[in-house]
Amino acid sequence: MRICFVVSYDISDPKRLRQVHRTMRGYGEALQYSVFLCDLSPAERIMLIEALTPLINQREDQVMLINLGPADGRGHDCIETIGRALNKDLDKIAVIV
Repeated sequence: MRICFVVSYDISDPKRLRQVHRTMRGYGEALQYSVFLCDLSPAERIMLIEALTPLINQREDQVMLINLGPADGRGHDCIETIGRALNKDLDKIAVIV
């Protein structure tokens, strides 16, 4: 079962920030520069964590994975926007490993 996650990060070094952003583009849709919406299987979640861990400085940087629930359930309905609408056409997202 795929789970909907909001992944947000705060990276203090510009080089690491670019690396994290580039990695995240392979796992989900950018909502804002450092916020992504990702539909991940349990294995993909682990692969994402394993891909990000060596890129960040454990003392200075932070990555948050917020579980919104099943992707085919209420996961995408948990997000409310004001202004520009969220792209609901998320089945076009491809996970590149």
